[in-house]
Amino acid sequence: MRLSRFAAVSSSLLLGAVLALTGAGAAQAAETAALDYVALGDSYSSGVGAGSYDSASGDCKRSTKAYPVLWKNANAPSSFAFTACSGARTGDVTANQLGPLSAATDLVSVTIGGNDAGFADVMTTCVLQSEATCISRVNQAKSYVDTTLPGKLDSVYTAIRNKAPAAHVVVLGYPRFYQLSGSCVAGLSENERRAINGASDYLNAAVAKRAADHGYTFSSVVPAFTGHEICSGSAWLHSVNWLNIGESYHPTASGQSGGYLPTFRNAV
Repeated sequence: MRLSRFAAVSSSLLLGAVLALTGAGAAQAAETAALDYVALGDSYSSGVGAGSYDSASGDCKRSTKAYPVLWKNANAPSSFAFTACSGARTGDVTANQLGPLSAATDLVSVTIGGNDAGFADVMTTCVLQSEATCISRVNQAKSYVDTTLPGKLDSVYTAIRNKAPAAHVVVLGYPRFYQLSGSCVAGLSENERRAINGASDYLNAAVAKRAADHGYTFSSVVPAFTGHEICSGSAWLHSVNWLNIGESYHPTASGQSGGYLPTFRNAV
């Protein structure tokens, strides 16, 4: 008799839990379905490196495997605008990407700042020139992050808020690129890899500070990419790709789905 009563109570509790979870899931689905979402930014948001580019996006190289599209496919927002573009700097966002924003916009994602800081030139310098020249170029980029980048980020963040005053804005950062003491036996020196990782952290800290000062949510992708850096043996980032140089040091499709997507999803 006691066993029967226990089973009945357990079944009731289990049913209640299932109903509660189902209700929560339905409520969350309804909430995301009602969102108007705009995805801004540079190549880390457009999906360079992930392949499957939309031919209509031209040189912006917007990928169907980029995290904004993956999130849209999973959540079916009421509207979705994807204006992120390969090579974009802060001025490109304000000049060319903000058209879809409005007072009705609920959600905005953005990665920006790496091109302003000279990321591509840093990596080219480090691959082709000496260790001393590489580290000098990294330090030059860090100086730019200190002196010039904050004002440029402010201009983007202010413009977003002016056009979309009610939006929840998620600013995503950049991964560390190398696993130190990893599996790479050639290429950059360990000092160069360490300097590049440090510059990424430096950039992320500056972006996070400006985002917080504007009331935006900063989400670091570093935890998600840990164990999947170049030299890890399970990289979610392209190393130097001489056949398609523009994809070098960008997330693969796995980096978008396993790194950027969950980071963004957890911040929404």
